[in-house]
Amino acid sequence: MTPRTPSDRSSDSSSQPELPTASLPVPAPAAETARAGAGAGKSPGKKGKKPARRKAPQAAPAPSAPEAPEAPAASTAPAAPAASTAPAAPAASRKRAAPAASGKRAAPASPTAPRQREEPRGGRRVRAARPLDSGDRERLLSGAHHDPHALLGAHPVPDGVAFRTLRPYARAVTVVAEGLEIRAELNDDGDGFFSGVLPLRAVPVYTLLVRYSDATQELDELEMRDPYGFLPALGNLDLHLIGEGRHEELWKALGARIMTHQGVTGTRFTVWAPNAQGVRIAGDFNYWDGTSLPMRSLGSTGVWELFVPGIGDGALYKFDIRRPDGSHTLRADPMARRTEVPPATASVVTESHHVWHDEEWLAHRADRPVHEAPFSVYEVHLPSWRPGLTYRQLASQLPAYVKDLGFTHVELMPIAEHPFGGSWGYQVTGFYAPTSRMGTPDDFRYLVDALHRAGIGVLVDWVPAHFPKDDWALARFDGRPLYEHPDPQRAEHPDWGTLEFDFGRTEVRNFLVANAVYWCEEFHIDGLRVDAVASMLYLDYSREEGQWTPNEHGGRENPDAVAFLQEMNATVYRRCPGVVTIAEESTAWNGVTRATHYVGPDGFGGLGFGLKWNMGWMHDSLDYVSKEPVHRKYHHGEMTFSMVYAYSENYVLPISHDEVVHGKRALVSKMPGDWWQQRANERAYLGFMWAHPGKQLLFMGQEFAQGAEWSEGHGPDWWLLDPSYAAEPDHRGVRDLVRELNTVYGATPALWQRDTVPEGFAWVDGDAGEDNVFAFLRFDADGSPLLAVSHFSPVVRHQYRLGVPEEFSAWTEVLNTDAARYGGGDVLNADPLKPEPVAAHGRPVSLQLTLPPLATVWLRPV
Repeated sequence: MTPRTPSDRSSDSSSQPELPTASLPVPAPAAETARAGAGAGKSPGKKGKKPARRKAPQAAPAPSAPEAPEAPAASTAPAAPAASTAPAAPAASRKRAAPAASGKRAAPASPTAPRQREEPRGGRRVRAARPLDSGDRERLLSGAHHDPHALLGAHPVPDGVAFRTLRPYARAVTVVAEGLEIRAELNDDGDGFFSGVLPLRAVPVYTLLVRYSDATQELDELEMRDPYGFLPALGNLDLHLIGEGRHEELWKALGARIMTHQGVTGTRFTVWAPNAQGVRIAGDFNYWDGTSLPMRSLGSTGVWELFVPGIGDGALYKFDIRRPDGSHTLRADPMARRTEVPPATASVVTESHHVWHDEEWLAHRADRPVHEAPFSVYEVHLPSWRPGLTYRQLASQLPAYVKDLGFTHVELMPIAEHPFGGSWGYQVTGFYAPTSRMGTPDDFRYLVDALHRAGIGVLVDWVPAHFPKDDWALARFDGRPLYEHPDPQRAEHPDWGTLEFDFGRTEVRNFLVANAVYWCEEFHIDGLRVDAVASMLYLDYSREEGQWTPNEHGGRENPDAVAFLQEMNATVYRRCPGVVTIAEESTAWNGVTRATHYVGPDGFGGLGFGLKWNMGWMHDSLDYVSKEPVHRKYHHGEMTFSMVYAYSENYVLPISHDEVVHGKRALVSKMPGDWWQQRANERAYLGFMWAHPGKQLLFMGQEFAQGAEWSEGHGPDWWLLDPSYAAEPDHRGVRDLVRELNTVYGATPALWQRDTVPEGFAWVDGDAGEDNVFAFLRFDADGSPLLAVSHFSPVVRHQYRLGVPEEFSAWTEVLNTDAARYGGGDVLNADPLKPEPVAAHGRPVSLQLTLPPLATVWLRPV
């Protein structure tokens, strides 16, 4: 409940009624408050208008007794409470309920006569405090003071303790000293300032009773602990690590964190804004007016801090930053761990209550290196996979679906908060917050937990290359380039209209490295697929001559980005055993998946990724299969060229979302021929892909031959699998093939155990361009082979001879994409095949096969 709108204040006052035996909790003000992105500077909500701010009096009244000058504070931190005062938790010694930052109204009492300012019990009086220096007063009011704790709160002075608070729109503020039976109304100094000196020997534990109307009932009072009565809640070690850019758990130091500080529960707010003249906290707990909550600067680190008692889970907030030019900007927290649902843009105070149940998964996640393990990935855009479902609802469907198809992992397109859904999550504003479109951070944890318990690993797309220019987010955060590079040529991304991070600034690099660790540790993520790596590595990426500046060596490489990627990978692999990092990198950069101490011919070290998307294989192979079969012989090398560089990196073979949008057509629609031939081509292509060295990734919808391009608006065309649809068997057959591919793949180490070494692969016939045939062997660590034969012509080839290893007496067909159950023509090699002593392809024995049209066949020894 918010304070009532005050009427004009009367100069009369009334006596204070006795303290009640209970108090009523006050809900936080309505969420429809004025904030950037949701009506900044407007009415505070449904409960009424914001109270009018009190102006400074025309003339200060003469004090009732001479005042001793206030002694300067020994330090900017407030004095600690005296040992003889009441316990830290005031509710334990009083009948009034425990205070909260938004206040708690006292229980209603009978109206009383007009009150006079009450003297402290015991005969002591409230004397006027020394007036604030005019400069300090103005800086506090304008949000430009770097150390409000030196002026606000309680401070020892000769002959007493001076209290001062800044409460705009308040009609009266009363100090209640816990355990000392002291209750004293402070003097109104105008502009929301209230102050007074009490004849105490030490600073007590105290609360503030703030009244926002002229009513005399205690119902109209808010009780709270003074935020300016606390020492800094951020330690020197944190500040040192932040300054060094080495705080690997940065999310525990910056942002909004619920905690108990000096025995009081509240929220510590911290933000890095080194160029700001001042920072204040605005939220639904103060009518989105940060005047009453200025933060203090913690030395030269650029960090601002304030502990606000009583603020808890669900509170909305932003930072009101005074720029170097004196203007103000209202910004979301860069470290926010929860946000409002877009298009609203406020940050949300949160803490996790999720109890994990994936201990067994985590315990065995690192048992095998990922490049020596089965790794088959289903790529998902969560908001559109089943449109309208929440994280928890998805947890009841997605794990079962993925497990049934046999994929080992899901890859989630960016989960971090983003304002524009049409960006698919690749323009991030909330790097530490899972998008709130589908639920809370704990709801997302629940989904990851469910996937792990189903035996499914979770990868997420991570976007550290750039960020959008929204004026409530990171762009020119404190009035000057901060997260972005100060050189406009380096900052502006020419392709996406976004800003590139300044990878050379230690604090920015720390922000990103800690973010990678955060997703892995806080959400148990098993891998990060890093987006747009090439745009980070090259200074001239998408830039014409004259639009970029060479590095100090005269080259086009970005050494700052290289150092960032190396540090990120080294940190993640050190802290998170079993996690894999994957680079979406489209160039021939040397050593993407090599150790960081590796030095390539260009002089740069390895980047330290675990895997890299094989964009060359993707483009070449898709170009080949899009050709009419009669023309494919002229493009035969596009399917074999990948083996020239197959072991230069640890590769993933991706058929991703990028290949089925923006006019590129869905996978089945890329294929030539009629509907039967299109499906046969897709089945043959998937069989070739699963047998080729490298891991696999397939985007949602392609597993059942969806013909339309993907749209984030409606997601996959699930109706194609409706039994009432006449062509449903065609689509279900392709999905059944994908299930079988994954099943055989997982049970056949030859297909994954030696992906990254030449010993795991041998051509049988890579030159059969006239036949559109590709035949090769895959070997596991023990030398056991699998023979894969892909035939991309629409004819049946009988008695097709292929040389095979002579030590095996018989071979059997384990997969045929032309099987009738997949929608094919059922041209099979039904009986075990025995090698004949006929030399072929450099081997002394050979098999004679029947090659189905537009199909892939897998065989292995009996």
